[in-house]
Amino acid sequence: ILGISLFFFVKVGHAYETFQEQEARLSNQLQENLTGVRVVKAFARQKYEKDAFEVENEEKYRRGRQLTLMHATYWPTTDVLSGVQMVLGFYVAAVMALHGEITVGMYIAYAGFLIALIWPIRNLGRLIADISTGFVSFSRIQKIIRLDEEPLYEGAYPERPLRGEIVFDQVNFTYEGEEGEVLHDINFTVRPGQKIAIMGGTGSGKTSLVNLLPRFYDYSNGRILLDGAELTTYSRDYLRQQIGIVMQEPFLFSTTIRQNITYGVTRQVTDEEVYAAARAAAVHDVILAFPEGYDTLVGERGVTLSGGQKQRITLARTTLRDPSLLILDDATSSVDTETEEIIRNALRELMQNRTTFLIAHRVQSVLDADLILVLDHGRISQSGTHVELVNQPGTYRRIYNLQSRIESELEAEIGELEVGDWELIPNL
Repeated sequence: ILGISLFFFVKVGHAYETFQEQEARLSNQLQENLTGVRVVKAFARQKYEKDAFEVENEEKYRRGRQLTLMHATYWPTTDVLSGVQMVLGFYVAAVMALHGEITVGMYIAYAGFLIALIWPIRNLGRLIADISTGFVSFSRIQKIIRLDEEPLYEGAYPERPLRGEIVFDQVNFTYEGEEGEVLHDINFTVRPGQKIAIMGGTGSGKTSLVNLLPRFYDYSNGRILLDGAELTTYSRDYLRQQIGIVMQEPFLFSTTIRQNITYGVTRQVTDEEVYAAARAAAVHDVILAFPEGYDTLVGERGVTLSGGQKQRITLARTTLRDPSLLILDDATSSVDTETEEIIRNALRELMQNRTTFLIAHRVQSVLDADLILVLDHGRISQSGTHVELVNQPGTYRRIYNLQSRIESELEAEIGELEVGDWELIPNL
């Protein structure tokens, strides 16, 4: 029994591991389909996704059936083997009793001992086989438990807020486990209260650069000085309390708009403070237009709101925190030009006396920046003010000329519209 149990220990463990892996793939596919149901419908891919789900589900069924067959083979085998051993034991003892070698009382006692011995051994074999599935689950959990926990509270907690003086000195950065540096020899200095704009193509390292400030990642070489101290001497918790971030992709929780705006604020917040933050983000009037106003429930990830509305609510959430440093990671990417102008005007007061990093793709968003950094493949190819960069050859001037030409062509086309054309636009 023990030999058979050890044999199945290996077989059942391997089968159970492959079954769990397939179950994880199936659950992941289902979660993606439910989260991206609008994309699936928009591209009319319902049948494709159903068929793909059926393929994965069939594979899960096949692996589950294989696991069940192993159990179905193991249990009868051990039960039959235990029964045969008992019958043989009873037979030998009965022959001995018939020949007078043992008494009937000894036979009865022996039979009781034999039953008390066989069935625990049988159950021990089953326990050994079940342990194999436990080891598989334990090993999967251990992969997560053994990951290094982020040392959130290790480091300094200065009593005063950050002033926002930042120095990047020969900073290089590489993502862990990947080859090749994402940032190379980054050098620039920021004085307190300045607005720093970062531009560049996709994958140039813009988001990676600003992610170093709240220590989402630590730089590989060089140093970053924050108010004269090495950035790594500050605790991550303190930095993230002092830095306000508006992500490129807005995220809202499945709760009320008010709770989403006040998220992350540990002190008591008045309604007027919430309204002021919403006005700064140009979303106050939009919220009041909802039947329940600030108590309106938003769906999962804010699915009931438009992209621009979600972006402005996350902007209000950051504004309410009143951070010492502000990071806007392409924060106006989901709003129209008119709303972008409203937000820029409202944020001018917020940005005063506050160091701000702005990632943008439109030149109009960075015209008033104190320093513009143009990144190209992880390096600073150009730096300066708008006036300085537009008067020198390079990426910035090409972007400026391209966007200016597009706007000029659009204005020309609009200007050529006749009165009759304008009358037709509402009908279109």
